[in-house]
Amino acid sequence: MQIFKGHSPSINFKLLAKSITVQPFQILFLFTKPFNFRDPRQSRYVAFSKDGTLFAWCNGEKVTVVKVADGSQVRLFDLPKTAMLEFSPLNTVLATWQVYSKTQDNPQGDANLQLWDLKTGTCLKALYQKKVQGWCPSWSDDEKIAVRSVNNELHFFENNDFITIANKLHLQKVSEFMLSPGSQPSKVAVYVPGSKGAPSFVRLYQYPNFGGPTCALANKSFFKADRVTMLWNKKATAVLVQASIEVDKTGASYYGEQTLHYLATNGETSAVQLQKNGPIYDVAWSPSSTEFCVVYGFMPAKATVYNLKCDPVFDFGTGPRNAVYYSPQGHILVLAGFGNLRGQMEVWDVKKWKQVSKPQAPDSTHFAWCPDGEHVVTSTCAPRLRVSNGYKIWHYTGTVLYKQDTPTGTELWETVWQPFPDGTFPERPVKYQAAPSELGSTEAKPAQAYRPPALRNKPVTASSKLHEEEPPQNLRPGATGDKQLSKTALKNQKKREAKKAAKQEINPDALEPQSDPSPASSAQPETSCGDPETDKKIKNVKKKLKAIDELKALQATGKPIQKNQLEKMEKEAQLMKELEDLQLKV
Repeated sequence: MQIFKGHSPSINFKLLAKSITVQPFQILFLFTKPFNFRDPRQSRYVAFSKDGTLFAWCNGEKVTVVKVADGSQVRLFDLPKTAMLEFSPLNTVLATWQVYSKTQDNPQGDANLQLWDLKTGTCLKALYQKKVQGWCPSWSDDEKIAVRSVNNELHFFENNDFITIANKLHLQKVSEFMLSPGSQPSKVAVYVPGSKGAPSFVRLYQYPNFGGPTCALANKSFFKADRVTMLWNKKATAVLVQASIEVDKTGASYYGEQTLHYLATNGETSAVQLQKNGPIYDVAWSPSSTEFCVVYGFMPAKATVYNLKCDPVFDFGTGPRNAVYYSPQGHILVLAGFGNLRGQMEVWDVKKWKQVSKPQAPDSTHFAWCPDGEHVVTSTCAPRLRVSNGYKIWHYTGTVLYKQDTPTGTELWETVWQPFPDGTFPERPVKYQAAPSELGSTEAKPAQAYRPPALRNKPVTASSKLHEEEPPQNLRPGATGDKQLSKTALKNQKKREAKKAAKQEINPDALEPQSDPSPASSAQPETSCGDPETDKKIKNVKKKLKAIDELKALQATGKPIQKNQLEKMEKEAQLMKELEDLQLKV
């Protein structure tokens, strides 16, 4: 059994692997303490408790709960059909779920959601839960409140008494809810989809004030929402709502259309204005609860940090990325491009807005921060990829500290860090020098964009670039050292710029600098061969190449491409050759 040496207190690591030949799942543990465990029987689901002290799994025969510290058994439940399980925040209750089924002899079926008291081993309540989505009740962190959705109502229970419904929140066609983290008073965000021309809306309530719309802490309505994802910040002061529709009627995006909305418990609401068109790939709150990061736009995607006023604070520019991960302490941020992208990771120091490292983890399907904020794990797991399964443990400076490939004939299905309570690992100063390791680093080598052979010995011009790369920039007022202009000065500046632009339109040669035979002067923003017809052809070819790049960006997320779109993509080489021939005339 492999052992990964972590910092004190010890960090435990769990693997879920599957053997292709004999078909059992195996639960493997990597511990810093001498407790190792393996269950060779088929295991369907595993879970750590929120504080990381307990671990449970179901193997098709029993549901077993053990202590992580020494492996001693806490409870053993005879539940062979269990498919899901979850601990309550204080380890008082274990929730188990199995697929709902009914027979001719039992047309109503059996209650498939069971809530177990871990101290006594008794069943507190058995409930009906047909859908796997939202199967588990949501608890507040102190377990004083638990809530579940039942037939367009939210049922609230207090102090784990699931016999008595303490409160109800009834809304027409409520489909999603999210209970706030943190201490009392608890808040809940609810989503009601629109119908018959009425908009969809999200409302925030504080328990138990459910008297109606006037009792809501905040309300935000919007159109274009088939489904939403709601995300509370850690302090439970605001919620981000990502709304999306399956079909974009304008045809601009194959993946529909996404919008991002902000609601605060003080009543403030806003639509987050993104600076580039395209899909929203990922959204994440900073653990400080004062900022959030969004990855969005057609490839190469932009990544921007916003404050609580939804104003941009820092722009990371463009790059091949579709995910964002804050460290548990919030001092480091990782932008990554997984899935069909090459696995490039950009590690940033959030306080100094400075890049720490840029390693690559190709073919990765999973990423997770270690609770210590110093290490991360990347893994290639089935069923997303069934070959070359394995995992790597990294230091955030880009060094691979440990690597494990799964043996031939086996599949890796999951890798999970053991959780720890907040505050267990304090924030450490950010290091820029790579941590020592025998496995070295996978720092990505700088790659140059492809250029046709006829343009490789010429200066780079705007016309030879298919993508305009945007560098990172600090958007905080006064961050660049320039004095912030008043409203009047800003208005006058805009007038001067408009007047200058008008003069340039009347006499464009007046503002052009004298020609310089030096190589630097050959890089003009626009080039022309003097033939309007040829210029028009160049413009049309570039437009087609840009459309092909957008199709590639859509294909990167794994969704199917239509036949006519594939035919367009196959013409890329032909278009590049045509562009090269036309630009030789410039």
